[in-house]
Amino acid sequence: MSNVDSVREQVLPDARQPPLNERRLAAWIGKALLVQGKIVSTENLTIDGSVEGTIELGDHSLTIGPGASIKADLVAQTIIISGAVTGNVKANVKVELRATGSVTGDIVAPLLLMAEGAVIMGGVDVKGKAK
Repeated sequence: MSNVDSVREQVLPDARQPPLNERRLAAWIGKALLVQGKIVSTENLTIDGSVEGTIELGDHSLTIGPGASIKADLVAQTIIISGAVTGNVKANVKVELRATGSVTGDIVAPLLLMAEGAVIMGGVDVKGKAK
């Protein structure tokens, strides 16, 4: 090993280790998890598992994965639904209901995008900004 290689090992961090000051931009609830209660997050959230309770994200985005099962009221800036949601959905910007998504409850958002095959069993209010 040359002196240059030795110095490189001492100065350059291992590429496999994340920097100590690294910050994730999103949280994730995996397929194997069941969360019961209230979720409040100050970052974007993706749910692929099951949640029973309430989910409040304020100015952040919520993504419900295709296999997710949610029995909760949802409040976020943008909500993308590919799984099954039972509860009321409120978004400040938009709700996007994908082809595999379903909502049993009311949706309140200034914009609703709904793919063919998606299901809503409840009311929809797209007048103005969600409260």
